[in-house]
Amino acid sequence: QVQLVESGGGLVQAGGSLRLSCAASTRTFSNYAMAWFRQAPGKVREFVTTIRSGGSTFYADSVKGRFTISRDNAKNTVYLQMNSLKPEDTAVYYCAGRVGSGSLFYTKGYDYWGQGTQVTVSS
Repeated sequence: QVQLVESGGGLVQAGGSLRLSCAASTRTFSNYAMAWFRQAPGKVREFVTTIRSGGSTFYADSVKGRFTISRDNAKNTVYLQMNSLKPEDTAVYYCAGRVGSGSLFYTKGYDYWGQGTQVTVSS
């Protein structure tokens, strides 16, 4: 069983930045596609971004140009750099991982999930 532990959430003013981290408890981290999803109160969990094992990345239109996903395979960690934050980015952010095939953009495509970290952007 792979454990994912997020950190780095918090309260920030609109226009500010935050960096989230997600550490994975697996020695085969480099084989995993990793992603970030988010869930705002009363809304479904939505795709934010993903990075494949080979390093290719995909972003939701709502965050393109503002958020950057990256990974450090030596540290078994994936990061989410969030810039130019907006109040509508407020949500619990979840790290997800999977090895194998399946959709990269839906929650059902991922096998492992972190506990989530709260990001609150004030206006």
